[in-house]
Amino acid sequence: MVELDETDLHILQLLTENSRRPYNDIAEEVGVSPPTVSDRVERLEELDVIGRFTLDIDRSRISDGVGVLVDLHLRPGTVHDVIERLAPLETVDHVYATADAHVVARATVDECEIHRILTETLDLSQVVEYDVRLLIDSVWEPKVQEIEREESAAEEDREAAVADGGSVDVE
Repeated sequence: MVELDETDLHILQLLTENSRRPYNDIAEEVGVSPPTVSDRVERLEELDVIGRFTLDIDRSRISDGVGVLVDLHLRPGTVHDVIERLAPLETVDHVYATADAHVVARATVDECEIHRILTETLDLSQVVEYDVRLLIDSVWEPKVQEIEREESAAEEDREAAVADGGSVDVE
């Protein structure tokens, strides 16, 4: 696990709210210089904490089709092949692999076409079974762990121990 300080976490929080926010604005909010923000973001990218800057597009607004969640239960050893076949599809937004040989994909498709898309894209001998669920809503709000909460919780624990007559080691 990568250790991040309050400055890193504050920068990440501001970027999750708006990844296009200028570094000058971030620097002013965090209390550091714009070059420091740039250096921190570059370091977070090198550490793979920040994977990429992207958009959250609602495909249902710009294309025909409905949002669906496709859950594929796969034969052992086929997960990576299925991911490689699904991920490039224009209709697929996200692909996830689970530890129990499932691949779950979020896509926007004509609901009558999903079977055809799967049969043309995948080797169905790799699929044990699949389920398609119609999505009615989704929320994407990434969160950043806050150090202040952890510190205040630790302080509350120390205060409670003292109030109960216990002793507290000070670091």
